[in-house]
Amino acid sequence: MGEGGARRRALAALAGEVHDLLVIGAGSVGAGIALQAAAAGLRVALVDRADFAAGSSSRSTKLIHGGVRYLERAVTHLDRAEYALVREALAERAAFFRVAPYLCRRIALLTPAYGRWDRLYFGAGLVLYDLLSGSASLGRTRHLGAAAARAAFAGLAPEGLRGGVLYYDGQFDDARMNVMLAVTAAARGAAVLNHAAAIRLLHVGGRVAGAVVRDVLGGEEVEVRARALVNAAGPFADQVRAMDAPAAPPLVTASSGVHLVLRDGLCPPDTGLLVPRTADGRVVFILPWEGRTLVGTTDRPAPLAARPAVAEEDIAYLLGVAGRYLAAPIRREDVLAAWSGLRPLVRDERRSSTAELARSHVVHEDPTGLVSVVGGKWTTFRRIAIDALVHLARRERWRLGAGALAAEVPVLGSEPGAPGPEDLPPALALHLRRSYGARAADVAALARQGHGNLLAPGYPYLEAEVVWAVRAEMAATVMDVLARRLRLAFVDQAAARAAVGRVAEIMGRELGWTADRVAAEVAEAHSQLATAI
Repeated sequence: MGEGGARRRALAALAGEVHDLLVIGAGSVGAGIALQAAAAGLRVALVDRADFAAGSSSRSTKLIHGGVRYLERAVTHLDRAEYALVREALAERAAFFRVAPYLCRRIALLTPAYGRWDRLYFGAGLVLYDLLSGSASLGRTRHLGAAAARAAFAGLAPEGLRGGVLYYDGQFDDARMNVMLAVTAAARGAAVLNHAAAIRLLHVGGRVAGAVVRDVLGGEEVEVRARALVNAAGPFADQVRAMDAPAAPPLVTASSGVHLVLRDGLCPPDTGLLVPRTADGRVVFILPWEGRTLVGTTDRPAPLAARPAVAEEDIAYLLGVAGRYLAAPIRREDVLAAWSGLRPLVRDERRSSTAELARSHVVHEDPTGLVSVVGGKWTTFRRIAIDALVHLARRERWRLGAGALAAEVPVLGSEPGAPGPEDLPPALALHLRRSYGARAADVAALARQGHGNLLAPGYPYLEAEVVWAVRAEMAATVMDVLARRLRLAFVDQAAARAAVGRVAEIMGRELGWTADRVAAEVAEAHSQLATAI
């Protein structure tokens, strides 16, 4: 059965029973809530008007971290909320590595010191960061002299360098992690569908009781009934609340974070830079990612948009920061990809800028019973999910076993001891293991069955991964594959454009697309890849 039949079955599953919980929004928080709830034995439905991680959750800095900047603010401003956030995030960093070990890795981060007292100041903060990590520390912070700092990061600008401080954090693939949260929730029994928009909320006796959900790709509509609703729409949470109560005061302030991907050869493969001071009060990271160099981020108020624009001034700003710290010259043509993500920050009228807003989260319930989850960061997605579910468990009197909602639920692919694709070239085998974990051998088997060609020269992405994305990871559009199942669109937009036709051809064969549908997918993908992702 082709795509239409598969989506009709998924819609029927959504409409086929009264769920304990309907989650609107399948980014990191929504997918995390769905997984924790399904694993605890609840009947769960999860929908998103776009793809999993199509918004902010695929546009992060790719770090699993406690937040060095938050710790600095906690100490210098005596801010207990920031201190608590750092402690919580460091504990969740450890849990992150346990639930998705193949998608995470340790990364060394060098904070270069150019001022007289920089190394002492940065070092004191990072030692405290280590202490807060406790037994979950990823490595001991070290003070380095100038020569040792340049040995650790060979591309560091040498002029005026006095040394640096080396510490450790986690790095991960945000979009793939999000996809695996949703796919694992489905494997645990949740009814999950992407490209399915909640267009109207249902009410019974003045309380929310479900939503009308429209298949964005096919047009069919169904009523999805649920005893509890969670609004996990991120930056768009207030739009969902407006369907419930048009006059509801806003909860969210959106902030834009721009990232660039630059050519390779600028970063060592396992070490990045933390630039601790910039003109707008943020830190900037320069990181190895997918064989290239990731630079980010900015922080300024932004209007809501499905694909936020990247201004040339933001590109120039980040190139300027990178150019001050990297010895190699950085040019505009070195930018292979650029994107902006919207942070869903908790509104606080007392703060003068988005950079000052706390990254903590709130669980808010409206009079109709609609629960909205706002704020937070990728590292703490699991804690946010647990907080929301504990709130609902008390309200709904769910009788669950002790600790059921807080259990660490491994994503698919985390099973230990699975054989790797040993017959592939080492770089390809490593790519598959880091992307699919225990399922890498299954993807490799597809490669041996006639799908072993590369999609783009110089990148490890295989045609087999397109097939796998459709069959096992709910990919429904070309951009689902190029941007989120694979990361080519985020790494090299020109290479992604060149691969669009082949991806559409493979997906069309898998899903039974007509020639017109293939052409429409190609046109839409080229439109999205023509500007910032």
